[in-house]
Amino acid sequence: MITFPQKLIDGYRTFATQRLPTEQSRYRELSEGGQAPEVMVIGCCDSRVSPEVIFDAGPGELFVVRNVANLVPVYAPDSGTHGVSAALEYAVNVLKVKHVVVLGHAQCGGIRAFIDKAAPLSPGDFIGKWMAMFVKPGEVVEQRDRESMAEFTERIEKAAVFRSLENLTTFPFVRKAVEGGDMQLHGAYFGVAEGSLFVLDKTSKKFVSAGQP
Repeated sequence: MITFPQKLIDGYRTFATQRLPTEQSRYRELSEGGQAPEVMVIGCCDSRVSPEVIFDAGPGELFVVRNVANLVPVYAPDSGTHGVSAALEYAVNVLKVKHVVVLGHAQCGGIRAFIDKAAPLSPGDFIGKWMAMFVKPGEVVEQRDRESMAEFTERIEKAAVFRSLENLTTFPFVRKAVEGGDMQLHGAYFGVAEGSLFVLDKTSKKFVSAGQP
């Protein structure tokens, strides 16, 4: 007999008895008036990197889309189906978000599989095809001289954030919103072990610590 995971039932009951009573009015407001988040977060589906937890966000505050390695594809208005592109279109054109944040993180399984060219990253599977869009045709990704594997991996994890930000600008509606001053694009990187957050400084193009309050 297949049963619904008891851990989820227990979690919901805790939510219903402890958190929901303090936020019931907010949920009713969201139900009646709809959502109006100002921030969209494009993050990894890694279970250790929850945007709502990292940014201590309440219901209705973040519009989140998550995928393997927090990647954004290039604009491709073809006959295919594009989940990330559809979410982005909705966030920008319908919700009118003011910020889009690409959130990368340490110990990313998708990036490590890409680096190691390890299973299940075979050419015919979904993960392999998905990660292939991380690099441009002819682009070579390899370890630098005297660069440790840890340093190399972190550099590529952060490079995925840069590539996603670059790909975001290929969407005409994103470019229009940014150029019109209605929206800003941001990069961030989360250190899982320390719980640290780094944000991308657009001037230096380096990730700097968000620091402690």
